[in-house]
Amino acid sequence: MRPNHVLTTDPGQGNSLSVAGGTYQLLLTGDQTEGQLAIVDMLIPPGGGPGPHAHASITETFYVLDGEVVFRSETQTYTARKGAVITVPTGGAVHMFKNESDQVAHLLCTVAPAGLDAMFAEIGQPVETGQFLPPPPMTPERLQHMQAVARQYGQEVFPPDYFNNH
Repeated sequence: MRPNHVLTTDPGQGNSLSVAGGTYQLLLTGDQTEGQLAIVDMLIPPGGGPGPHAHASITETFYVLDGEVVFRSETQTYTARKGAVITVPTGGAVHMFKNESDQVAHLLCTVAPAGLDAMFAEIGQPVETGQFLPPPPMTPERLQHMQAVARQYGQEVFPPDYFNNH
């Protein structure tokens, strides 16, 4: 980023990707911020949301713009409704969220430093904003692939039933 350079993103600008059944629009990427942060607009359909994962060196903050999602970690379960803020600080807490309602949830996610945006670009499938694709089944092979890709970005991906066993 150049000094005194203001970054702007127009409505509808930014790649939209299908990730974990949701539509993630990359509003601000690490490429634009020299890796300092990324902002992702997330539409999460009923039943959608990422499985258990962790990232030790990234702080991830979510603001619920509309709807609700249930966040789970090893220490708590929290139903985040419109206006709620959830922060997963650095340190590697295993967490996940799922839309357990019958309405689309809308989240704004900020990660610092950036990196998750690049991972989403690698694993996601381009879609129109608001288009939902079913998530691929989490077969043992898919889990191994996701774990390998995640490691490249400082992430850990855990089996879908991780919280059932912890």
